[in-house]
Amino acid sequence: MNFKANNINVAYMGPPSSFSHQAAIQHFGEDSKLIACESIPDVFNFTSESDNNFGVVPVENSNEGMVTHTLDMFINSEVKIAAEIFLDIHLNLLSNSKLEEITTVFTIPIAFAQCKNWFVENMPEVKHIDTYSTARAAELVSGKENSAAVAGILASKMYNLNVVAECIEDYDQNMTRFFVINNKMPTKDDVSKSKTSILFSIKDIAGALYESLKPFRDADINLTKIESRPSKQKAWEYYFFVDFIGHADDEKVKSALGKLINHCNFVKILGSYPV
Repeated sequence: MNFKANNINVAYMGPPSSFSHQAAIQHFGEDSKLIACESIPDVFNFTSESDNNFGVVPVENSNEGMVTHTLDMFINSEVKIAAEIFLDIHLNLLSNSKLEEITTVFTIPIAFAQCKNWFVENMPEVKHIDTYSTARAAELVSGKENSAAVAGILASKMYNLNVVAECIEDYDQNMTRFFVINNKMPTKDDVSKSKTSILFSIKDIAGALYESLKPFRDADINLTKIESRPSKQKAWEYYFFVDFIGHADDEKVKSALGKLINHCNFVKILGSYPV
């Protein structure tokens, strides 16, 4: 799959300088046609409109876990996962006011969570206001006094904000995983080693989850991730998201998936993509 073609469009959750924007640049290059969207659903919708459209969406942070909004979008969307991106995340307090003058801080909830110890120690009384992206937080703060944003260095340059405090995340190992989405997924011949993501819901009987996962163990398929999400259709009914090593077209994977279907109400292959 050619990610460097001249006629592709790449959507990300903006505004420009968001971490999704940085992930898109890292994967596709600065010269690609990058398009800022206001939300994760907008990225999915834009991507589904054309095979030439790609999207970049956050899926998991190494410290705060899964981005549930992204997982939920895969339930009804037909787009596929074409690649994954890992981006080191460094969070900074950006403002044109001094630290002692700041009364309000803007950023996304997951960024606040990643810096909670720093705020307890340094700004315990500050008011937190949620935004839909770190870049939007920086954009808002650029026109406000006594306010700050938690965002990346790129946002400080784009919105002319000073770095009041640098790298305020609580853990040095702070990384976010993004998915590249498209209407198609790479074929088995496109990559030498693949990872596959699937989504399924199990029957409401004893041992259903165990029996669903057993075919992967029997086939010696390495499961690297399992996550559950409420179906939002029936109380206590869940979808399971699973990552494993291998391509959906591998014979042993096709065999395991065939057996999985016997224990499930619903099975969906989200994509096979390079490890």
